[in-house]
Amino acid sequence: MLEQLKQTVYEANMDLPKYGLVTFTWGNVSAIDRESGYFVIKPSGMDYDKLKPEDMVVMDLDGNKIEGRYNPSSDTATHLELYKAFPKIGGVVHTHSPWATSWAQAGRGIPCYGTTHADYMYGEIPCARCLQGTEFDEYEKNTGLLIVETFQGKDYEAVPAVLCKNHGPFTWGKDACEAVHNAVVLEEVAKMAAQCEMINPEVRPAPQELQDKHYYRKHGANAYYGQNE
Repeated sequence: MLEQLKQTVYEANMDLPKYGLVTFTWGNVSAIDRESGYFVIKPSGMDYDKLKPEDMVVMDLDGNKIEGRYNPSSDTATHLELYKAFPKIGGVVHTHSPWATSWAQAGRGIPCYGTTHADYMYGEIPCARCLQGTEFDEYEKNTGLLIVETFQGKDYEAVPAVLCKNHGPFTWGKDACEAVHNAVVLEEVAKMAAQCEMINPEVRPAPQELQDKHYYRKHGANAYYGQNE
């Protein structure tokens, strides 16, 4: 079932250590087949160097395991809630990459200080609040619901990333490959922003006109960055 999607998700998961986004087993990638309503995700706690495409687990949007001999990632319920709430996404990534996680542990969103950030994400990358009280009873599900709550009134396509306070980052995209790409960008932007504040503690976000120019030249109706296919 969904053999090609399993291969894609396997390759996307293998990109996490390739790009230095995970240590040991600290991360996962999933991707959804919108036609069937099933998504494929990495199995829980398995070493990357031992993973194979056939190890990927198939889930439905009710949280049922459809296929796979292993338990799915412990973050599966978070991925599920994102797929339900954000209908235009096709892939989700969670890591504990050090720079993005440092901002999450500090409980701060990442301001847009320059054009590298603006090229990919429109404005500040938000940091969701920490879960409270009985929300911990369904921790992973409520993490997903909290991300959705954080994006009320925001464009999840324009800002395909979030930080979960005291936890770490999630990113998404039109497919698993783009979600990984956004995770790499997020980590680089997080590092640049932290170093920027070290160099100049009084730094302010980039002018809005500059942010608009760089975001919309790549993503706007009249975008002109790159090649016409």
